[in-house]
Amino acid sequence: MRRVVIGTAAVSMALSMAACGKAGDKKDDSGSSSSGGGKTIGLLLPDSVTARYEKFDKPYFEAKVKDLCSDCNVEYANAAGDAAKQAQQVSSMITKGVKVIVVSAQDSAAIKSSIQTAVNKGIKVVAYDRLAQGPVSAYVSFDNVKVGELQGQALLDALGSKATKKSKVVMINGDDADPNAGQFKKGAHQALDGKVDIAYEQSGLWKDTVAAQKMKAAITQLGAKKIAGVYSANDGMAGGIATTLKGAGISGIPLTGQDAELAGIQRIVAGVQSSTVYKAFKPEAEAAAQLAVNLLQGKDIKSLANQTLTSGSGDKVPSQLLVPVSVTKANIKDTVIKDKLYTVQDICTADYAKACKAAGLQ
Repeated sequence: MRRVVIGTAAVSMALSMAACGKAGDKKDDSGSSSSGGGKTIGLLLPDSVTARYEKFDKPYFEAKVKDLCSDCNVEYANAAGDAAKQAQQVSSMITKGVKVIVVSAQDSAAIKSSIQTAVNKGIKVVAYDRLAQGPVSAYVSFDNVKVGELQGQALLDALGSKATKKSKVVMINGDDADPNAGQFKKGAHQALDGKVDIAYEQSGLWKDTVAAQKMKAAITQLGAKKIAGVYSANDGMAGGIATTLKGAGISGIPLTGQDAELAGIQRIVAGVQSSTVYKAFKPEAEAAAQLAVNLLQGKDIKSLANQTLTSGSGDKVPSQLLVPVSVTKANIKDTVIKDKLYTVQDICTADYAKACKAAGLQ
């Protein structure tokens, strides 16, 4: 998302945490593995629909914790898109004696009371990827306003000479319960306002099905031939939007995304999606692990979290913000392939072989 080289080779990978599946571990109804308190760090992720969380964030986080603290355990649970379930998972972590909780909030406001309860019990809380409300000790994510700016600029770049004040753009934002969504939206508006006509704007709730419905409504309202481009706040929603566009006979217009999901990269190769934003998962997960271990061991975090952000609850939070990168067909090799997020073989399956050859990937 930022025009900066991503340093994913900075830290070697350790083995995935034994605490997430070793013999004798017990499973509770939240889907987390149980290994007791002591030197235990809790990791709570918001959903399993977004591919990155369980495929990348979780194993990278676990491996880095193990690398930094060989006798530490990671207690993991996924909220499956349910804020109430995530609140229960925080309670379960407290009961199990977890010392630090790293949480990517399903609902940043709803989790505030759970975080306060944890802190009252002497537990340190790190907000991961999304700035949760309440007395969190640290926050690690990307510069999310910059993410939105990159998305908006990529849309303008793809429009080229068609980017005029009369060009009608559809804007499908993320879930308002996620503070990141508002920051992406802010950045995108900073890039787009005054340059194109944002003729239809709605939330897609981070769901491909909802985004598809919103896109259909936009086509009905504006007319298929009147839409110059589509801003989608992430790749998951872009998938639903792309399906709707195809069904309406619309092709060749710019469509943004975010998260550099494999399906999004493949759509870019195929010319269905024009761009995504790559937030390197490994550096983010490893930064969160470092903060968590430092807090667990009573070490200073000022050198790591050297910025301060204000959460929705008004709390001043020490923050570490990483740099995102815009990805188009032109720099797939230099970003997600170079960083070994995906191999050419991952991207260039049989359905995309011809497009990959044309794009210079094979």
